[in-house]
Amino acid sequence: MATEVKVPTLGESVTEATVGELLKNVGDAVAADEPIISLETDKVAVEAPSPVAGVIKEFKVAVGDTVEVDSVIAVIEEGAAAAKSSGGEAPKAEVADAGVEKAAPAQAKAATGGDAAQTLSPAVRRAVLEHGVDPSTIKGTGKDGRLTKEDVIAAAKNKGASGDAAPAPVAAPASTGGERREERVKMTRMRQTIAKRLKGAQDNAALLTTFNDVDMSAVMEARGKYKDMFAKKHDIRLGFMGFFAKAACLALKDVPAVNAYIEGDEIVYHDYVDISVAVSAPNGLVVPVIRDAQDKGFARIEKDIADFGKRAKEGTLTMEDMKGGTFTISNGGVFGSLMSTPIINPPQSAVLGLHRIEDRPVVVNGEIVIRPMMYIALSYDHRLIDGREAVTALKIIKEAIEDPTRMLIDL
Repeated sequence: MATEVKVPTLGESVTEATVGELLKNVGDAVAADEPIISLETDKVAVEAPSPVAGVIKEFKVAVGDTVEVDSVIAVIEEGAAAAKSSGGEAPKAEVADAGVEKAAPAQAKAATGGDAAQTLSPAVRRAVLEHGVDPSTIKGTGKDGRLTKEDVIAAAKNKGASGDAAPAPVAAPASTGGERREERVKMTRMRQTIAKRLKGAQDNAALLTTFNDVDMSAVMEARGKYKDMFAKKHDIRLGFMGFFAKAACLALKDVPAVNAYIEGDEIVYHDYVDISVAVSAPNGLVVPVIRDAQDKGFARIEKDIADFGKRAKEGTLTMEDMKGGTFTISNGGVFGSLMSTPIINPPQSAVLGLHRIEDRPVVVNGEIVIRPMMYIALSYDHRLIDGREAVTALKIIKEAIEDPTRMLIDL
């Protein structure tokens, strides 16, 4: 008996998605509730599971197609008999990247599913071809052990460091003047949404950024002193984000406009702090929310952030994880950024940008000393937040980081 697989409910007000990846091939046996297709919505990837055990008879969609909630995307031939009768080698699924195999070396055949035991996403296939690695020899860190682009890049680096000879490149057609190539790739739904929201923030808000610098000596000393005990007691690493999240809570309590937003001709204030944390995911930046940060301790905040990072990499964040948020913290320092002007996350009115820590000469008590310094930036909507309020909020954060005791006694 044939059973239809339909697009599941994607979240509040979300009615359509883009097919991001076919996780199985036509002819593959699947268990009940086993994911067979990955769908990309505006914010997260959602997996569509098989409702029954059986064999994939047909895919009704291809990678890149736009599908609506409750539309049919695949057909499953139900029952163990179907799985047994499928026998031998399963036919390949028709995927949007079928042309990759024609011009690729042996690695491409594995990447497109010819001899591999796993189905790879288009981004991973491209990375396999670029770096000339065998995906069957790489251990995946994604959900259910699937390979990620980062896994391929790391394997390529390890291969180069070990001195292994790189595979011979594919011979390119002769060209007298040197061939120049272009690649045109359709933007993912998530990237389109990011672009639309960021441009909307610039168009609709009066954006301004104020800067300060922070001496990180006290926080680094505290981490060095307590990190082992903290990890032993709470089973989580003590990072910098917990300090900045708690410092932000102090600032937002004293300057409530920074934790508010404009809705029509009204200002909505919040007596709680839901901090959106910018996290890098394979398909773009996502901002899951630490709810009621004002009531959470360092350990709970660090665990929330670690969980968000792990699930962002695996693609298992949900719409509910990113719903709401009253203030955002973005840490460009992990990528080496020295200074930036972050853009607010609508409808929020402010975002705190963190940057890399570097030793710089500063004057302390009339003497030039070397201290670990970080530039911090607060971008804000000037329609709601005055310059005095923005500078005050950033100064409170600076003082709390330079003297962490303030966070314990609420100063």
